Amino acid sequence: MPLSFAPEIVGAVLAHMNGDHPDDNLLIARAFGDPDAETAMMTDLNGDEGVWIFTVGGDQRLLEVPWPNGPISERPGIRREVVVLYERACERLGVAPRPH
Repeated sequence: MPLSFAPEIVGAVLAHMNGDHPDDNLLIARAFGDPDAETAMMTDLNGDEGVWIFTVGGDQRLLEVPWPNGPISERPGIRREVVVLYERACERLGVAPRPH
């Protein structure tokens, strides 16, 4: 069973990703889910993966993406792994990543 983070940690990460990085969510959904994704929102995370909901043609789809460097157990690992996902999404899509 994957490690669960405290609800306040998950809530803070989701608020940050969905409030400050909606374009990053969409890039991740397009790179790892469907290149035609129209909208995307991070909905959950655990020690094994990040979870997004994205839409294509009005249909919602679930996207679970394992952390690139394997399971994580501490909060700093969340940021590190989301950044790696973002960078890999940019690489897959041929988009220049912005500095972090």
